[in-house]
Amino acid sequence: MLASARMRRLLAAAACFLTSSTIVTTAAAAPPADAPVPVHAGPCAGVQEATGTRADTRPIPDQLLRRCLKLNQIQVIGTHNSYKQPVTPEVLALLRLFDPELAASIEYDHATLAEQFSEQEVRQIELDVFADSQGGRYAGRLGLDLAGVPDAAPPPELLEPGFKVLHVQDLDFNSSCLNFVACLQQVDDWSDAHPAHLPVTILVELKDEAIRDPLGVGFVVPEPIGPEQLDALDAEIRSVFDEDEMITPDDVRAGHPTLQDAVLAGGWPTLRESAGKVLFLMDNGDADRDAYRLGRPSLEGRVLFTNATPGDADAAFVKVNQPLGNVDRIQDLVAAGYVVRTRADEPTVQARTGDTTQRDAAFASGAQWVSTDYPVPGSSPFSDYHAAIPDGDPARCNPVNTGPRCRPVG
Repeated sequence: MLASARMRRLLAAAACFLTSSTIVTTAAAAPPADAPVPVHAGPCAGVQEATGTRADTRPIPDQLLRRCLKLNQIQVIGTHNSYKQPVTPEVLALLRLFDPELAASIEYDHATLAEQFSEQEVRQIELDVFADSQGGRYAGRLGLDLAGVPDAAPPPELLEPGFKVLHVQDLDFNSSCLNFVACLQQVDDWSDAHPAHLPVTILVELKDEAIRDPLGVGFVVPEPIGPEQLDALDAEIRSVFDEDEMITPDDVRAGHPTLQDAVLAGGWPTLRESAGKVLFLMDNGDADRDAYRLGRPSLEGRVLFTNATPGDADAAFVKVNQPLGNVDRIQDLVAAGYVVRTRADEPTVQARTGDTTQRDAAFASGAQWVSTDYPVPGSSPFSDYHAAIPDGDPARCNPVNTGPRCRPVG
């Protein structure tokens, strides 16, 4: 059982007090950029564990923060269904007649991925992927016919083999990048233009669920996702990103027996080691997770970190979408060494009411990635609701596993 977050923070504070002279005398000047840094020695002593809880609250220099602070010790904003563009108006109007709740839930959209990174300080995105090994499976876009929209040739990207990125087949299909590889290429292009960026995290949701079709209108049935498709997913990612451009389970596990052993021992890379890189998470659990880790209990050779169960060999990332009622649980997970994704809002719900209760709980939980559909002021058409990292630049020091000497991380 995980120790309480309060107990872990007290222990971390004690460790920092015992090493306080090291913190004060060495934080003024960072060591040479190319010098090796032992995990719990020299200028990083106390920084990686709690970054100071003593009376001296002078901020640690940014160069030292990047050198010592680890990937799991920051908090950033993410976006939900980051590729999503507005639903075709005629299709949305039709949905309002048959399923007004569904229609209300999909009335949101996002800027391009590059704009999210550069202008909205987003550092985590979500991509929904549908397998399409032969190409053309999702080119019909039946909702257009049902809504009486004049038939037009589908975008050529939909005819190509490979994973497609969209929200709901036949209905909510407008995307800023229709092919998974095209989405990844946009991330890679932005990364190449900003080589010192904080790590960008890409949450991948595997989708193969059919639309309920009581009237028999003939919605397309997705290609099932199994071991062959999961291998193809890894291959598509590796077709865009080289190994040294990613943070993979193998990188984090290093010499530890399991991936979980590594993260509980503080095995996440530092921000300096992570600069300019991407990492991938699997949103799905259950059968998809089991298929992905089959024969690879610690995700050996895999690209994605699974949405795992603490205690299992592959446990590094844990998804807890609802922070309300789960703040203590998330804080315990973060304090133990796991990374967590949670959500500041449900699709259009908080945006319509302006309620910030869930958002504030998400920030307080210490979840490293807080996902929203409204990352900047003015992004909601319904209210002034938005969710941006407090004092983030674009990240802030994690409120659970860092202390007052830590400061926003650019």
